[in-house]
Amino acid sequence: MPIYEYYCPDCNTEFEKLVRISEANVTPECPECGERHTQKKLSAFAMSGGSSSGGASAGSCGGGGRFS
Repeated sequence: MPIYEYYCPDCNTEFEKLVRISEANVTPECPECGERHTQKKLSAFAMSGGSSSGGASAGSCGGGGRFS
């Protein structure tokens, strides 16, 4: 199950929630005030996924050419 980040504009609360894939489009209730006006946030991982600059993915296998 993926973890989604949410924001509640009614009480300025940020929270995370484990969500089943079948319930990914359901707006969760805020754990602080109970309202359902929560908004799904974009995480840093989701925003950097399409980068072609070679940032984190370039060194993640650590290799230095050992397998060339």
